[in-house]
Amino acid sequence: MKNLKYTSWAIMMLITGMMGCREDLLTTVPNDRLSSEIFWKTEKDAIFAANAVYTYLDSVNIFYFDGMSDIAHNNSVTSPEALIERGQFDPTYERIRTEWTKSYAGIRAANVYLEKVDEVQTNNKEIITRLKSEVRVIRAYLYIKLAALYGDVPLLEKSITLEESRNLVRTPVAQVWDFIYKELGEAATTLPVTQTDKGRVTKGAALALNARGMLYAGRYELAAQESKKVIDLNIYKLYPSYSKLFSYAAEGNEEVILDKQFVKNNYSTNVFQLFGPWSQRNSNSAVVPTRSLVDSYPMSNGKKISDPTSGYSTAEPYKNRDPRLGYTIFIKGDKLPDGTIYNSDPGSGTSDAIDFSWFATSTGYNMKKYINPEDLEQPANSGINIILMRYADVLLMYAESKIESNSIDLTVYDAINQVRRRADVNLPPISSTLSQTELREIVRNERKTELAMEGLRYFDIRRWKLSESIIPGRVYGITYMKNGVPTLIEVPAFEKVFNKNRDYLWPIPQREMELNARLTQNQNW
Repeated sequence: MKNLKYTSWAIMMLITGMMGCREDLLTTVPNDRLSSEIFWKTEKDAIFAANAVYTYLDSVNIFYFDGMSDIAHNNSVTSPEALIERGQFDPTYERIRTEWTKSYAGIRAANVYLEKVDEVQTNNKEIITRLKSEVRVIRAYLYIKLAALYGDVPLLEKSITLEESRNLVRTPVAQVWDFIYKELGEAATTLPVTQTDKGRVTKGAALALNARGMLYAGRYELAAQESKKVIDLNIYKLYPSYSKLFSYAAEGNEEVILDKQFVKNNYSTNVFQLFGPWSQRNSNSAVVPTRSLVDSYPMSNGKKISDPTSGYSTAEPYKNRDPRLGYTIFIKGDKLPDGTIYNSDPGSGTSDAIDFSWFATSTGYNMKKYINPEDLEQPANSGINIILMRYADVLLMYAESKIESNSIDLTVYDAINQVRRRADVNLPPISSTLSQTELREIVRNERKTELAMEGLRYFDIRRWKLSESIIPGRVYGITYMKNGVPTLIEVPAFEKVFNKNRDYLWPIPQREMELNARLTQNQNW
């Protein structure tokens, strides 16, 4: 997929008709879109147009969702995401609008593709069938996000005119979930298990996304069924090194089921510049982990840090902890991409110190996933792929759906223990005699720690209806020694807010309501 560099569509969008000295001078090819007279002719057209639909997959925008949850904080207190953290947002807010408009732009691109691609003349109908299934999966991916964020949303299975768009109504979310399940199920039947072109949608991606969709919908038996299908493909396994999982060396490894592909100098991402520590060429520390996340990692013996017998020491808070803590978050003493040592303590004199600038981390922690030394010289020109679905998530979805449907058996314990016992994590296995309540707590914490800073926590705690109890309050960070006294960092003048009567669904963007009087608003907005 990277060989195609995602640029085909953009290049062709610039192609215009040759005007020259012709009698039909005014009959020109439009320069803002591709004309059917010159496109939808060859297999290459079909491939390039499908690649254009792939650009609508999420990328760095997913990390801001974690900043709106309990495990992280949007470091710029004036950003749209920070205002959502504060509960100070409404239907006019930028982030509310952009997630809606970008998703529907992708859905429109997918619908146009599905309507036009059969015009391509080819004897190889299998490639057209495959490409159509890839596009259907991407469309379903976008609908999963829309349904999870907004609830009832217009369900569009074909392209529409401007006039038709002014008369859309919201489809009940249950019907949207029905559509997602049907679409992904049908696409999975025609997609290959593997693709020669890395990054293209596969059968496993369709099945795994179906598991996610059904889990979000609360349809646990279906979620278990779909995640088990992924497991039974027997082609995915956990990458042995969690510490390297988000590095260039691990790209395309056996754990990755779906990722957004990037290429330096061509189709790049600015993940390092946005989320790296401030000391690293003035990267932005845009989303920083909180104490809530750090404290959720158990000791290496598997015990919670709150357990008096765990061996946890406030003097050495990171010693003998779940290794994923140090693989996910920059903590004091870590080596940074430029070779210096990370120290965010106030007064430490480093540019990562909490009191150094407005741009340095306000909690004392920084995101480590995706922050690779290869991107140090050009932080805004990263080629690292952003993982959107991996096998560990599938294992935890399988375990959770079996727990919630009260179909607990040894496969549930095995799925959780596989994640906990990855080679460079190696936590003790959980007991096989736990209750449903105990297992629920364990699998939820595993999702919190295993998938931290990957954009999933915000969706998890909303569907668990936990947001109202764990989001509100002050934001805390590191503990450091001040005049010989352990002192807990509290982000000044900032408090997270979550209104249980309103915030479990985002509002329908105000601009959409103004353009279409038939759209209704979510409750209490």
